[in-house]
Parts: sequence; structure tokens; C-alpha cells
Amino acid sequence: QLQLVESGGGLVQAGGSLSLSCTASGRTLGSYAMGWFRQAPGKEREFVAGMSSGGDNTPYLDSVKGRFTISRDHARSTVTLQMNSLKPEDTAVYYCVAAVWSDGNIATWRDRNEYHYWGQGTQVTVSS
Repeated sequence: QLQLVESGGGLVQAGGSLSLSCTASGRTLGSYAMGWFRQAPGKEREFVAGMSSGGDNTPYLDSVKGRFTISRDHARSTVTLQMNSLKPEDTAVYYCVAAVWSDGNIATWRDRNEYHYWGQGTQVTVSS
């Protein structure tokens, strides 16, 4: 059973940066698609960023393109979301996710039901 644990959330001022980490245990991440979702109060959970198992596909939510960067370290079984130029609208609980498929079209990436494993979430709060 794959387990995902996020860390790195917190409070930051608008324009600042945070780095979220997701550490996996139980299985190696080599063949899994990995990603991040977020959910703000009163809103639907939405896809933020993903990386295919081979690292050659990295889809992003349009509103975070150019500000967020996803990366993964197979040796350490970690996935990182570097978030720069943060905005108050980025405030949400961020979830690390993993899927047993290696890559897919954008509709697959965006569908929360396509993911098999979820972390417990980490709060990110951006003050104005």
C-alpha cells in the first residue's frame, strides 16, 4: 500500500514562496503518475500540477503556470511543488496524489477520481 505524506505548508505573504514536499512509503514511485490537487473553502477540489512517471509530461492548472513547478526524485520517493509569486487565491489545502497509470491526457490528469492514493493534505495560506 502506497502512503503519501505532505509537508511544507504554512502562512506566507502575497508574492512569497513555499515549497511543498510529498514523501511516499510502502512502494517506490517509479511507475506512478504523481501530482497535486488543492481545495479552497467552499470550492471544488482542483488539479494543480502533475508529472508523468517518466518526467516528460508536466501539466499545470492555467492559473499557476509560470509560478509553480513540480519535480520528483525517484531515489528519495519524493515529489515537490515549488510555489513562487503566491497569491491570496492560492490559499487552500494542498493534496499530494498518485495514480497507477504513468501518463494520460489532460482530462485524466484533472479528474480526481483517476487517482488511487491521496495524502492527508497540508494548508497553504497566502495573506494579502
